[in-house]
Amino acid sequence: MRYLPLTDIDRSAMLDVVGASSIDDLFVDVPAEARLSAKIAGLPDHASELAVERHMGKLARQNLSAGDAPFFLGAGAYRHHVPASVDHLIQRGEFLTAYTPYQPEIAQGTLQVLFEFQTQVARLFGCDVANASMYDGSTACWEAIGMARRITKRGKALLSNGLHPHYVSVARTMAKFTGDDLVYRTPECDGESDGVELLREIDRDTSCVVVQYPDILGRISDLSSIAEKAHEAGALLIVVVTEPVALGALKSPGEMGADIVVGEGQSIGVGLQFGGPYLGLFACKSKYVRQMPGRLCGETVDAAGQRGFVLTLSTREQHIRREKATSNICTNSGLCALAFSIHMTLLGEAGLRELAEINHARACEAADILSAVPGVRLLNESFFNEFTLVLSKDAREVARTLAERGILGGVSLGRLMPDAPELANGLIVAVTEMTTSEDIRALADALKEVLA
Repeated sequence: MRYLPLTDIDRSAMLDVVGASSIDDLFVDVPAEARLSAKIAGLPDHASELAVERHMGKLARQNLSAGDAPFFLGAGAYRHHVPASVDHLIQRGEFLTAYTPYQPEIAQGTLQVLFEFQTQVARLFGCDVANASMYDGSTACWEAIGMARRITKRGKALLSNGLHPHYVSVARTMAKFTGDDLVYRTPECDGESDGVELLREIDRDTSCVVVQYPDILGRISDLSSIAEKAHEAGALLIVVVTEPVALGALKSPGEMGADIVVGEGQSIGVGLQFGGPYLGLFACKSKYVRQMPGRLCGETVDAAGQRGFVLTLSTREQHIRREKATSNICTNSGLCALAFSIHMTLLGEAGLRELAEINHARACEAADILSAVPGVRLLNESFFNEFTLVLSKDAREVARTLAERGILGGVSLGRLMPDAPELANGLIVAVTEMTTSEDIRALADALKEVLA
């Protein structure tokens, strides 16, 4: 619990300096509907520190933790096993920081870790070069759209309807300040992606086409035709990967012609952690490296001829003139990048492929069993470790009922896209190596009762 020893006089003095009459004036840019207009239910106005700790602990015990129940949640954040050695190593004093050093060349170990991380991400994505990480997958997605605008000098981005709705929301928020035109349509409960529609819409005003792989419904598509058509029109293909473990089994986006590949690295080395901090991955073709946001660590030779590492590119507004900066991102997710790199090193290429095979096999088992339940239809014609079920009832209500029975049965499309009632019966189910056959049978048995 944080202690903030400020008095009313302190607060008044600070408000006077910034020219605000009240604390509320500091939040005028936040839409009224997003502001808290009433007291939080269940919390008293005043209480002792001991009473607050006890009350918050009581509230926390109402949570159903991932490790305490059959767990099938995914949609951008996945429960994988993280070896104990990962946490042990990132807790070392020389590594325990979220930042790239501000005097980087004196911290050779940190720079080498980031250099190795970049190499791993570039190989995983099938790209020439990767940066030292971003904040998370959604902001990395927006940074890629902004990068495409700088490269093509165009402002129209086509967003696949299979792109995660939260990523779309972040892009829309940022586009308000840049004037980018984002073309996006709500997905339909269809086993095929919208690749054909995207091909029709690519024109000479298009800066980029943004697709997710596998997409939000778990569908997997060959992206080669989209890359070819985008390049013919002078546009870029941006591929978003929210589940990097999938690339242990699938062809990399770079092999299919992607110009920029971004994603969320949480699946490898980083636990669920109640939603963050997470890890943005960003890679691209080498010819676009000077337009890449964030930081890039490079390898060199020092005056004594020894191998060394340097901060090669850091095109952010703190280091160069603001109007010349590629991004205003001020750091990288250093500690999460380290966790990713350690876990990836422990796995190795063979281990990652084996992990991917286990994930896919468990998902196939779950899809077969769950789709046999009356009132359940499997949407996907292809998937990795995540697929969509179409239920005979509203999936949001079903998910709540399952949670009450101690099963975290999936993410409802109604929760992700509440403004699309036609998707209300869709349930996204994720299965990883942490899912057991007993968990799958428990979910199937519960669905039989809930859907009866």
